[in-house]
Amino acid sequence: MRKIFYAFLLFLPLGAFGQQNISGKVTDANDGAGLPGVNVIEKGTSNGTVTDLDGNYQMLVASENPVLVFSYVGYQKEEVLVNGRAVVDVALTFDVRQLGEVVVIGYGTATEKELTGSVGSITAEDIVRINPTRIENALQGQIAGVQISSQSGSPGGEQSIRIRGITTNGDNRPFIIVDGIRYGDDLATIDPNNIETINVLKDATAGIYGVQAANGVIIITTKSGKGLLKPQLSVNSYYGIQETARKIPLLNATEYALLTNEAFANGGQTPPFGDISGFGTGTDWQDEVFESAPIQNHSINYSGATEKSNYSYGGSYFSQEGIVGGDKAKFERINANINSTREIYDRLDLTTNFNYIHTNRSALLENALGSVLFNAINMAPNQTVFDENGEFTKAEGLGIEVINPLAQIANTYDDTKVNRVSGVIGLKYEIIEGLSVESSFNFNYSDVINKRFNPEVDFGVDKVFNTEVSSVRERSQNFRSFNVDNIVHYQKEIIEGHNFKFTLGNSIFKNLGESLEVTGLQVPNNSIDFADISQIDSFDIVDAARSFEFDNRQISYFGRVEYNYQSRYWFSALGRRDATSIFAPGKQVGYFYALSGGWTFTEESFFPSLGFLDYGKLRASYGVTGNDRVEPFGFITLLNGEAEAVFNGNTILSGEATGRIANPDLQWERNVQFDVGLDLDLFDGRIAVTADYYIKTTQDLLLEVPVSALTGVNAPGGLQPFANSGEIRNRGFELQLGYNGNIGSDLDVNVNFNLATLDNEATSVNNGVGFISGGSFGVGQLPPTRFQTGFPIGYFLGLKTDGIFQNSEEVANSAQAGSASPGDIRFVDLNNDNVINEEDRTLIGSPIPDYILGFSLSLSYKNFDISGLVDAQLGNEIVRDYERNLPMTNRTQFFADRWIGPGTSNSFPLVTTGANNNDQFSDFFVESGSYARIKNIQLGYSLPTKAIEKIGATRVRFYGSVNNLFTFTEYQGFDPNVAVRGREEEDAASDPLAAGIDQGFYPVSRAYIFGLNITF
Repeated sequence: MRKIFYAFLLFLPLGAFGQQNISGKVTDANDGAGLPGVNVIEKGTSNGTVTDLDGNYQMLVASENPVLVFSYVGYQKEEVLVNGRAVVDVALTFDVRQLGEVVVIGYGTATEKELTGSVGSITAEDIVRINPTRIENALQGQIAGVQISSQSGSPGGEQSIRIRGITTNGDNRPFIIVDGIRYGDDLATIDPNNIETINVLKDATAGIYGVQAANGVIIITTKSGKGLLKPQLSVNSYYGIQETARKIPLLNATEYALLTNEAFANGGQTPPFGDISGFGTGTDWQDEVFESAPIQNHSINYSGATEKSNYSYGGSYFSQEGIVGGDKAKFERINANINSTREIYDRLDLTTNFNYIHTNRSALLENALGSVLFNAINMAPNQTVFDENGEFTKAEGLGIEVINPLAQIANTYDDTKVNRVSGVIGLKYEIIEGLSVESSFNFNYSDVINKRFNPEVDFGVDKVFNTEVSSVRERSQNFRSFNVDNIVHYQKEIIEGHNFKFTLGNSIFKNLGESLEVTGLQVPNNSIDFADISQIDSFDIVDAARSFEFDNRQISYFGRVEYNYQSRYWFSALGRRDATSIFAPGKQVGYFYALSGGWTFTEESFFPSLGFLDYGKLRASYGVTGNDRVEPFGFITLLNGEAEAVFNGNTILSGEATGRIANPDLQWERNVQFDVGLDLDLFDGRIAVTADYYIKTTQDLLLEVPVSALTGVNAPGGLQPFANSGEIRNRGFELQLGYNGNIGSDLDVNVNFNLATLDNEATSVNNGVGFISGGSFGVGQLPPTRFQTGFPIGYFLGLKTDGIFQNSEEVANSAQAGSASPGDIRFVDLNNDNVINEEDRTLIGSPIPDYILGFSLSLSYKNFDISGLVDAQLGNEIVRDYERNLPMTNRTQFFADRWIGPGTSNSFPLVTTGANNNDQFSDFFVESGSYARIKNIQLGYSLPTKAIEKIGATRVRFYGSVNNLFTFTEYQGFDPNVAVRGREEEDAASDPLAAGIDQGFYPVSRAYIFGLNITF
C-alpha cells in the first residue's frame, strides 16, 4: 500500500507539469480592436474561458498538442493549433451573414445564413432610436410587408398590424408571442425599453404555429443579461410635451356667417344673420379641445451573467395624457419583470420569467358621429364655450347630433384598469451533445375592470346625448390562459458536411374567462364620487346585468427537420396537427405544413469570384397555415340573443333567446402561401439586400350566409349562420436594402430602406348574394363598403361624380332632371337608365395601400449621434365623414372654391338649405390617403468616458427627439394614417369593412422629448 502511495506522489507532479498556461489576445481582423466575451475552448473538452474587455484571455490546457476554438457571435469560428506556443493571438473575421443576430423562428433559433423563410427583425438599438410608446410604433416603417395603422391616436389607443395584407373578413391581427408566452393582443402593456429583439415570421414557415399563423407571427424577446461579462445597471428616462400635428382649416365666425347666409338665400329662406360686422373670428373650437399634454417614461434594468446563469430585473413607469381631453384621455402603465436562466445541475437549466403589468386608461368617444373631434369640427364658431351664467352653451340649431365638445369632455367618465401577470417556468436538459429536451409552463392572468358614469346632463333641446337619468356601468372581466410545451431538439453532423436539426414537440393550451356587467340608475348626487354599484338602489330593467364565460382548449403536435450540406444547400420541412374545442366533432382537427429550401450559390466552386459580392442565397417556401380567429362554437346554437317578455300586463323581464344560427359543418380557414426570395451581401458586408415575392390565398373563408327569415334570424340578437364559402388572395413584392459602414475613422453610417407592394382581391364570395356590405357613412345611408368577388376587400362603393351642373340646360339633359339644380353635383349614370340610384354605385376607392415604404438613417460621429425614420403609404383612399353638412354647422375653408355661378367651380357644389342629393355617398367624399411622415428625428450626445469614470458609469447619453414631426399628404383630415374602427364601440378587433372611414379620427400627436440614458 505504501508503495502505491509513493508511486502516486511520484506521478502527481508529472500531471501538473503536463498542463500548459496559454494567454493571448483576440482582435477584430478588420480594425484590430480587442473583442470582449469571445469563447475560447480547448477542443474536445469542456475546458474554456472568455476574453476580458480588452480581448485578452488566459487559460490552462492539459492536452499534449491542444487545439483552441475561438467563437464569437457575428464572426467566423477559428480553430488554432497551439503547437507549443505560450502566447496565441487570433484575429477573427467578420461573418457577413451572421451579422451578430440570432433569429427566433418558433420553438428554436437560427442564424440569418440558415434561414429558408422570410423573416424580418429589429433590435433594441432600432427601438431606442425612436422612443416608441407602443411596440407597434417600433415596427412601423422598419420591416418590409408590415403595415401599421392607427385605430386611435389617443393614449393607449389600439394600433392595427397587418402582415402581408388582409387575409380574412374577420380578425386580421397576427399571433404574438413574448418570451414563449401567448400574449394576446394588447401590446400597450409591454414596455418597449425592455425589448431585446422582435422577429416577424411572414411566410409559410410560420406554420410551426399551425392554426395561429395565418396572419403572420410576431416573436418578441425581452432582455435577459445574456452575454454580459459583469452586472449592468441601465436607467432610461424621458419627458416630453405633445401637441396636435395638424388642424383642419375651418371657417371663422365671420366667414361662417357669410356662408350660412348664402346657403339660406340659395335655399329661398331668410338669412339668419343680420349685421355680422362684430362677429370677428369667434371661437376656434379646435383650439379649445386641443391642448399641450405631457408624456413621460422612466425605466430601470439590472442585468448580468455568470458562467452558469444570466438574469435581468427591471421596472418602468409610463404616463401619457391626451392632446384632446387631457386626463380624460390618459394612459398609465407600470411594468415589473424578472427574467433569468440558471444551470441548477450539470446540463440542466431552469428558466423563469415573470411579468406584472398595471394599466389605467381613460377614454373619450372617438371616430364616430358625435365624437369630440366631430363636434369640434361642426360647432358654430359664433357660439362661445360658456354662456353668460358660466354654463356650457347648448349648441342650439346645429342638429341633434352636434353638442358642445367641452361639455362632452367634462361629462365623460370612462376608465379601464388592467392588472396582468404572465410568466414562464421551464426546464431544459442536454442529454448528450446536440440532444436536449425542454418543458415549459406558460400562463397569463388578467383582470379588466371598466367603469363608465353617465351623469344626468342636458346638452341642448332633443340632443341624442342627453341623459335624463344618471347611470353607472361596471364591467369586471377575468381572462386566464395556460400553455404547456414539451420539445425535443437534436442537432448532428451525421456525415461530413451533412448537418441535421430535428425539433419535435407538443403543446397543450387552455383559454378561459368570464365577464359580468351591471348597470345601475340614479347615481346619488349625480356625481362621479358616488358612481359605484354599491351606492345604487335602482337598476336598468333591460340591461341590469350581462355576463358571459368561455373555455376554449387546444392540443397540438408539431415537428420540424432542417438540413444543410456544407452551408450550401438548405432544406426545411415542418408539420403541425391542431385540435380545438371551438369546432364540431369531426371538424376539430387541422393539419398544416410548410416546405422551404435555400441555395447559397456563392459557395459553389463554379460560381465566379465577384469582388463586390460576398454572399448570395436563393430561397423558396410553400405551405398551409390556419386561422383560429373566428367566432367560436358556430356549430351549435347559443342562447345569446335578446329576449323580453311582459308579465301581469306591466312587468318587463329580460332573458336569453336564440342567437346565431348553427352550422355543424364549419371547419378551419386555410391560408396557402408561396414565397420566393433572394438574399445578397455586397462590398464586404456593408450592403445587404433582401427581396421577396409572395402569393397568399385564404381558402374556406368563413362568411355569413343569408337564410329564410322563418328561422328567426331577424329576431333581436339573431344572426345569419357562418359557412366556409369565400376566398381572398394577397400578392406582392418586398425589398429591403441596408448599408452599414463608416466614412473615415469617426463617422459611422447606417441606412435602411424597405418597400412593399400589395395587391388584395376577393376571388370568391359564395354567400348566396355574391357580396357582403359594411361600414357606415352619414346618417341613414346605404353601407359604403363591400367585400365582393373581383375587388379588394372593403372597397368603397358609391356614385361617381362628373363635376358640377353649370346651368339649367345641363340639368334638364341629365339623369338628375327634376332632382337637381345648377350648382349641384353631377353623378354618372353608369347603367344608362336615366335614373341615379344605387344601381349606379361602383368602385370609387380602396382603403388598402398599393405601396408601403420605410426609410431610416443613423449617423454617429465621435460622441454625437443622429437618427431619423420616415414611413409612407401610397395608393389608398380615405372617406371624409366628419362633416355633418346641416344648415347651421360649420364648414371647412375648402368651400371657398364653391360654385357661386356658371363657370365659377366644377369641384365644390353651391351651399344651400334647399333639398338636393349632394350628400349622397360619392367620390366627392373620397380623398387620397397617401402620405409620407417624418416619424422621428433624434439627436444624442454621450459624455466622454473619462468624464464619467468617477461615478462608475460606462455610458451617459443625453438626447432630444421629435416624434411625428411632419406629414406630407393631400388628405384634408387630421391624420391620413387611419386604420379601422371596431364593429362595436368597444370591439378591440378591427373590422376590414369599416376601414378608412374618418368620422373624427383622434390624430397621433407630435411630441418633443428630452431624455437621458445611463449605464453603470
